[in-house]
Amino acid sequence: MQNTCTTIRKNILSVSKESGHGHIPTCFSIVEILCALYQNMRHDPKQPDWDERDMFILSKGHAALAHYCTLAEFGYFPQEKVNAFGAFMSDFGCHADRTKLPGIEVSTGSLGHGIGVAAGIALAFKIKKSPRRVYTVIGDGESNEGTVWEAILVAVSQRLDNLTIIYDDNRSHSRGLQINDPEAHFRGFGCDVIGVPGHDLESLSEALQRPGKGVKVIVARTVKGYGCAALAKNQYEWHRRSPNDEEFEALMRELDEKTI
Repeated sequence: MQNTCTTIRKNILSVSKESGHGHIPTCFSIVEILCALYQNMRHDPKQPDWDERDMFILSKGHAALAHYCTLAEFGYFPQEKVNAFGAFMSDFGCHADRTKLPGIEVSTGSLGHGIGVAAGIALAFKIKKSPRRVYTVIGDGESNEGTVWEAILVAVSQRLDNLTIIYDDNRSHSRGLQINDPEAHFRGFGCDVIGVPGHDLESLSEALQRPGKGVKVIVARTVKGYGCAALAKNQYEWHRRSPNDEEFEALMRELDEKTI
């Protein structure tokens, strides 16, 4: 499965280079998280609207390119289609649109909103006594938004043990309000918290499979730009840019050499 993660990162790089769009470092930080999720969730790419499927919401929606490339790898659509990313009238927008693609459950935009939708869907499943689960990935920078913690208060008060939140702790908020001990914060709100190395597929899978006691939060300790040392060391420079030909070749070599 680790080779699959490398393939996804190469696809992210290739699409970003050709399109001129994409948040490469933030996409790279969640590749293992996404792979572990789609390995463990109940879903069927041949029946993306299956009534019994679990639901995944990428709250940090600017990492849409990572989600697209992961969905392609798991069979939702051919990777070649993702090459239209960011183009005029493309189904593959820089933020995902649930009306245009299979596997996208919620359209994204402003940060801090996806987790509230996730809590609402989980509550609906709870009321219906459905066994379906809801998963959402939120960013550490995104968690400066008050709506994140308001949603968690609601989820905990409603005892949503069918909701799993994965917190991408890639330290991208180091220029903003610091959340230095996210595990303690989530425990303080009443969540069942597990901390894991966020690029270890086995640890992520074990955390996802472990029965929760209420709202489960997985704090995934990640590196923004993981896979390429050049990205990880210069994450702000690369936040919103695509590689030129020379940079692209260098970054692809780093992925092959596993420099980080």
